[in-house]
Amino acid sequence: MIVKIKKLENFDPKLSLPVYGSEEAAGADVRACLTSNSLEVKPFERVLIPTGLSFEIPKGFEIQVRPRSGLSYKTGLVIVNSPGTIDSDYRGELKIIISNFSNKTETIEHGLRIAQLVLAPVSRMKIKEDDLNTTSRGENGFGSTGMNEINSKEINS
Repeated sequence: MIVKIKKLENFDPKLSLPVYGSEEAAGADVRACLTSNSLEVKPFERVLIPTGLSFEIPKGFEIQVRPRSGLSYKTGLVIVNSPGTIDSDYRGELKIIISNFSNKTETIEHGLRIAQLVLAPVSRMKIKEDDLNTTSRGENGFGSTGMNEINSKEINS
């Protein structure tokens, strides 16, 4: 599937376009395109990181913006709205929302691989107001499935 990418005026030509890290990688790594060498992110601060890129995504698809596991594991930096969605009709710059969930200041360097992009098909719902069928789970949510199993294992340990 072809996805067109446009390098914007703020794109650093020394940076690569999004690239897959391995033969079977699901996501292509995208880099921070900062106007300075680095950006400090204070504890619990949220920042918008530019990439210098915009996309033309085929109709019927989206690009999902997902965290890079190594970055999230080694630092407190996470993508809060994960996965983020780039709609096929959006033509603005891709910017990545990153938050620092650690208690120390983290630094994002210019050119750092900050997220991965996954092309995914989109199925649109047809909304119909109606009564719902009943299920054994019913309205139980927020961790209700499997909780009895977990609790009984902990009690019996």
